[in-house]
Amino acid sequence: MREIVLDTETTGFDPEAGDRIVEIGAVELIRHVPTGRTFHQYINPERDVPEEARAVHGLDEGFLRDKPVFRDVSQVFIDFIGNDKLVIHNAAFDMKFLNAELSWIGARQIPWENAIDTLQMARRKFPGSPASLDALCRRFGIDNSSRTLHGALLDSEILAEVYLELIGGRQPDFALSTEQKPTVIERSDSWRPSARSKPLPLRLSEKELEAHRELVESIGDNAIWKAI
Repeated sequence: MREIVLDTETTGFDPEAGDRIVEIGAVELIRHVPTGRTFHQYINPERDVPEEARAVHGLDEGFLRDKPVFRDVSQVFIDFIGNDKLVIHNAAFDMKFLNAELSWIGARQIPWENAIDTLQMARRKFPGSPASLDALCRRFGIDNSSRTLHGALLDSEILAEVYLELIGGRQPDFALSTEQKPTVIERSDSWRPSARSKPLPLRLSEKELEAHRELVESIGDNAIWKAI
């Protein structure tokens, strides 16, 4: 089973108002295990980046000016995600931006049912508790100290760890994929080891044997070795 943990950064909150994607990051999971394959791309939004957005992700027009536009990287992105499930924190936000960008270039949109929303998962699992990515990192003891600003690839890598905790820890399928049957061990107090068909070779030298005999004699008649 293949899943893609994904995050985007944008110029604002609403693509219908002209906001655009400025960064996409994605991490590949196979059977809930990160493979090391990632997708990461900064994107020229062909517009200004408001101060409020810069405060979130730190990306401005000067940095993004020489980056490719979405159309130029769209096919590589589509090929990477394929038709697999997309694991996204607050999926409605990222999905509306991705599908808006795809629609503007006449590309096929991503089905909404392909998205797995970890924000909704967290709210169901911990009702009434904070469900932000930072809050979940604190809950699960995940180190996010490098997350001083939002970054699509870093957030995807962190979200992959959070997602695995939400579904029961790393490699959850291992405990559920096969039926576990108890092992029955027959015990018997009458069991005794059988005699060896060939005695083991003596490993003590004659000097060591003599030293042992002298030790036994020095202990006296009550030495346990004399009873054997």
